[in-house]
Amino acid sequence: MTLKIPDALTRWRLLLGEAGQPALGGLSGEALAADTALAWLYGRDADAIARGERGAGLEPSQLSTPDWINTIHELFPKEVIERLESDAVELYGIDEVVTNLEVLERIEPSESLLRAVLHTKHLMNPDVLAAARRLVAEVVRQIMEKLSTEVRQAFSGARDRRRRSMLKVARNFDFKRTVQGNLHRWDPQRGKLFLETPIFMSRVRRHMERWDICLLIDQSGSMVDSVIHSAVMAACLWNLPGMRTRLVAFDTQVVDLSSDVSDPVELLMKVQLGGGTDIAKAVGYAQSLVENPQRTVVVLVSDFYEGGDSRELVRRTRTLVQSGVTVLGLAALDSSANPAYDKEMAARLVREGAHVGAMTPGKLAAWLAEKVRG
Repeated sequence: MTLKIPDALTRWRLLLGEAGQPALGGLSGEALAADTALAWLYGRDADAIARGERGAGLEPSQLSTPDWINTIHELFPKEVIERLESDAVELYGIDEVVTNLEVLERIEPSESLLRAVLHTKHLMNPDVLAAARRLVAEVVRQIMEKLSTEVRQAFSGARDRRRRSMLKVARNFDFKRTVQGNLHRWDPQRGKLFLETPIFMSRVRRHMERWDICLLIDQSGSMVDSVIHSAVMAACLWNLPGMRTRLVAFDTQVVDLSSDVSDPVELLMKVQLGGGTDIAKAVGYAQSLVENPQRTVVVLVSDFYEGGDSRELVRRTRTLVQSGVTVLGLAALDSSANPAYDKEMAARLVREGAHVGAMTPGKLAAWLAEKVRG
């Protein structure tokens, strides 16, 4: 979500910075976050006030360069972001992450850095972009290591208590039969049961017809966490038998990235964050991909703030559901699952038969597996 258009006094306060506080008062919420981001950049110019430009206090900034990049992409519209980034590089020489190869090679890989790279990769020269790609690969590897395990567990077959398994895996442990089979080893004096032979259950191998999974990913600036985790999720699903996974990114345009779904790093480097949002157009594209409605799941990852025709979005969702397609709406896909979305639009889609939730990537895998199994 971007900063709501402030009133006239707040705009003047943002323009003047700390110097305007005595007359105009302090700020709070998104306006305070915006002021902090502006002060981080323009507050370093000692002559700003003398030239009639905004000023800022002298207290130390709490933002790192990646944090600042991520913050402005959350708060400001595209044209303001472009001006801020341009001023950062051209006026103040802030080349961390964006143009400084040595800094980028020293910095610790993290999801925060990954978000900053995705926001600014269009500003990088080829050498820096190559280094950034290596950082992206390392962060993606870390996310995929965790998420792939959750996906495999969610889609593994149901446990079969009638058959034992020689594969000693914790999730297949048969507690009841293990206790029953070792009761003769109960020590009443110590009050303990000693296990000699733990028992594990087998699992039913599922032979399913192929399922088509279509991930529609909102690539507006505020959805960067969802884009990252969706790319990794698509790669995990790609490796599952019986699944054909498509990944489609959209803003006001729709881009099918399915050819790169097995390589989340390449996929992320092709994503263009920012711009408006036409969800109806993306859902319409998903309709064109449906071959077997009864075995198709469309997962819409978005904040549901429709910049296009909201009635058309509802109509196309209704058409998909009525044809037999399972439509899932994900309001948040980051690791902390803090949703911020248009609840009214989400409710309209639910009334048409879609299923909408806000959850972590691991829970998404379990939810998707539940819908596939029917």
